[in-house]
Amino acid sequence: MKKMNNKLLLASVILLAGFLHVGCSSAKMGSAASNTTVLNNNWKFSNTVNGDAYSNNFNDDAWQTVTVPHDWAIYGPFDKKWDMQKVAIVQNGETEASEKTGRTGALPHIGTGWYRNTFTLPQFKVGKKALLVFDGAMSEPQVYLNGKKIGQWGYGYSYFYIDITNDIIAGKENILAVKLTNKEYSSRWYPGAGLYRNVSIVVKEPESFEQWGTYITTPVITKSAATINIKAKATGNTIYMVTTIKDAKGKVVATGTTKDFATKGFEQNITVANPNLWSPETPYLYTATTQLFADSTLKDEEITKFGIREIKYEANKGFSLNGKITKFKGVCLHHDLGPLGTAVNKAAMRRQLTILKDLGCNAIRSSHNMPSFEQLELADEMGFMFLAESFDEWVKPKVENGYHRFFDEYAEKDLVNLIRATRNHPCIVMWSSGNEVPDQYGAEGIVRAKFLQDIFHREDPTRPVTVGMDQVKQTMQSGFGSVLDIPGLNYRVHLYEEAYKSFPQGFILGSETASTVSSRGIYKFPVVQAKEKQYDDLQCSSYDLEACSWSNVPDEDFVLQDDKPWVIGEFVWTGFDYLGEPTPYDEKWPSRSSYFGMADLAGIPKDRFYLYRSRWNKEAETLHILPHWNWEGREGQTTPVFVYTNYDSAELFVNGKSMGIQKKSNASPQNRYRLMWMDVKYEPGTLKVVALDKNGKAVAQEEVKTAGAPYKIVLNPDRETITADGEDISFITVSVVDKNGLPCPTATNQLDFTVTGAGTYRAACNGDATSLEIFHEPTMKLFSGKLVVLVKATDKPGDIKLEVKGDGLQSGVVNLKSKS
Repeated sequence: MKKMNNKLLLASVILLAGFLHVGCSSAKMGSAASNTTVLNNNWKFSNTVNGDAYSNNFNDDAWQTVTVPHDWAIYGPFDKKWDMQKVAIVQNGETEASEKTGRTGALPHIGTGWYRNTFTLPQFKVGKKALLVFDGAMSEPQVYLNGKKIGQWGYGYSYFYIDITNDIIAGKENILAVKLTNKEYSSRWYPGAGLYRNVSIVVKEPESFEQWGTYITTPVITKSAATINIKAKATGNTIYMVTTIKDAKGKVVATGTTKDFATKGFEQNITVANPNLWSPETPYLYTATTQLFADSTLKDEEITKFGIREIKYEANKGFSLNGKITKFKGVCLHHDLGPLGTAVNKAAMRRQLTILKDLGCNAIRSSHNMPSFEQLELADEMGFMFLAESFDEWVKPKVENGYHRFFDEYAEKDLVNLIRATRNHPCIVMWSSGNEVPDQYGAEGIVRAKFLQDIFHREDPTRPVTVGMDQVKQTMQSGFGSVLDIPGLNYRVHLYEEAYKSFPQGFILGSETASTVSSRGIYKFPVVQAKEKQYDDLQCSSYDLEACSWSNVPDEDFVLQDDKPWVIGEFVWTGFDYLGEPTPYDEKWPSRSSYFGMADLAGIPKDRFYLYRSRWNKEAETLHILPHWNWEGREGQTTPVFVYTNYDSAELFVNGKSMGIQKKSNASPQNRYRLMWMDVKYEPGTLKVVALDKNGKAVAQEEVKTAGAPYKIVLNPDRETITADGEDISFITVSVVDKNGLPCPTATNQLDFTVTGAGTYRAACNGDATSLEIFHEPTMKLFSGKLVVLVKATDKPGDIKLEVKGDGLQSGVVNLKSKS
């Protein structure tokens, strides 16, 4: 009884602390009062400079001209020498150091890079204010304006800004120079290199809102009304604030005016009648225009999209959204975008989220760092809950040159910027102050956990805080896990019950789960469940039964998610493959990207995608067969067939002959979630599965056929019309078929790409973790019969043509349009 009371008490504390929240997604836009200039173009870049390049007289004519966001390392070449690490990965249970050849992606990110931009700002006049804002700069940026050092930062993932009011020259050219340094042994995955997120300048009047100083919540929500609470910090005299709220159709639904300028700024409470609530199913967004006036003159304006929603975490009940118990069906995502590297691109992120929507995913964890503003804006718009993470290290190091070097000086500043810049996003439903930090051990770690959690609570008392814990036994004994608002368990499925009984919160989050490994379209025999399995081709079997020594296959998490109401959800490692961490081949070469994703590095779904989809996507039918049925040389040999489906039973046929009916059962975790025919003998022809309803009636079917030789190239774009903004991208899936139009699942043909018209060839990716082909070269081999080509729009509208050729193959052509 005492234990239960403790859990209920904590739930009450959580509610009193304010974890009932309405958020808003804040994107400051230019207006008559303030003006934002994004510095995308006319950058000069070099990573071969000896000495300093901040002087106005420095000659950068020979430097490369680039656009920002920019990742200098993604252009390669791949080579294990770039950041070869001889280490023991403690969090993976290693005790002896060994050579890790592809741990950070085998791309040339180590070293120093310089960026220079010459610009004028007509809107800046003497007497105004100007802020230089960095959304992210990898890494350790040192910033110079007109030959003078004006600021620096430590963490490459952090957003920060510098007041340049006294350093910018009005009416004349200004020269901005940024020095970035990536040290070796500074990351556990590919961090990218350069100005990989936006750089902008905000010009304001002296009377203005503080940067990231506006905070919107909803303390009261009913069916008939919602109270919108707006707090805004501002500077100036004789000022007052006016807010106008519009619905999704642009209709004004509420207004408010306040002239009470307290010490901490303005505060308004505005009522919105009959509110539409934000959720993953209905991501409804309102718009708030908040204006600052002085003597009836408009001085500043912020335009904020926000969503009204209520979150609650309760002992023994779990997480609820808008009063409905909701499980997190989440994925972890690193920040690289495959062949684009880490350079932010909204079209690439939108494609990822579109794929995840089809999966049935409803949540994302930014692993293990601050998410981009663009990703949060899309999550608000498309309907994804967000676990916004901050650090992979605190004071105790994982890597020699990791964040521990910055913690004492920067941890609070980094968190404040993270929270203030993003706390208005409705998608964010919890924060994470760390991932698998070695500080889990000992009393000092508890002090640090509380220190960071208190900062989150101070800056945003409406959301709880978690840490992804991998040393669960230690955190139970030390009390580290009890300090957290939400105890997050990374793997350790065998400890869930014990942790639930030990921790007082009354619920457990699977903050990182599964880490099953597979290569798209690659199948290994015999089909057995295994840990740390390796093969000569450095691939992993797509039967989805292989994991790492410290991780597990998906079904073990499914059981906990389905059977334990106190398990509030999971964030699977990972939604997409990413550059670096090629476990279980991190000691083998060539292997330079992960095998963990449900989709590969190109964004093409693997078989495991459909296993999760069969559980997560309740709105669509899933009926997926594996493996492919092209096994020359395996005739008569046992070739198991799995079916991932939302149906409970199905019958399998090989060339019309029944292999029997399989029904999901509780015999094992795999039997509960997969239909498996383990004794099928391979013979060329047709593999057909017929799904059955609860009455044994056939309701759906799917076929896989043995294909002949590759004959024709087929192109399938994700979008045929893109925007002529110089940034938008169409992703074209390229495959080959035989003379009968059947996909060739083992094809490895070398293909060449040509783009003409109002677009350019940007990159290609085939999803092969062992491929050393350069992404931006217009040629690449198919992997398991597929690859993806990225065609980028120019800033001129018009027709675009992609042609794909391969020796002995009928060429493929697709016509796209670029519109203003």
